[in-house]
Amino acid sequence: MKYWFTADLHLGHNRIIGFCNRPYKSIEQMDDALIRNWNSRVQPDDIIFIIGDFCYRNNTNKNTYARRLVGKTIFIRGNHDKNNATKTSINYIGLSLGGKSLLLIHDPAEAFGTSELTLCGHVHQNWKFKTTSSGLDCCNVGVDVWGFRPICIEEILKEYETWKLKRGR
Repeated sequence: MKYWFTADLHLGHNRIIGFCNRPYKSIEQMDDALIRNWNSRVQPDDIIFIIGDFCYRNNTNKNTYARRLVGKTIFIRGNHDKNNATKTSINYIGLSLGGKSLLLIHDPAEAFGTSELTLCGHVHQNWKFKTTSSGLDCCNVGVDVWGFRPICIEEILKEYETWKLKRGR
């Protein structure tokens, strides 16, 4: 069993292609590619945390998408999940994985506490890693910076250590 993370899939959101300069010609092509990329990595017993914005607001196709995806999903609410079929009441999760304390929250501006690393989404293609003004290290697990696929905890932590070394930390 592996632990996977992703955010900002925005399944069913045709305007996200232009907003984020995604390399797809249609919403169907994007949705199919995101689902194919997910299923090429995640196994049935794996756990995948979706840190917000699974599908577009007012989208009632959540179950249609979810049935096509491999693994056991845990939804964390994003700003576009308030009015869609995700219906999660989870705003954030704290956990320990890979020897690190983690906070999982959609918007990095809402990160808090003393976790070593915050996993977030919301910022799309803007950055992979960043230290917030309050001194918290954040990793954007959104599909726009990870090749339109989920990322496992081992890959995140490897890149995090490389990022810290480059910064002299």
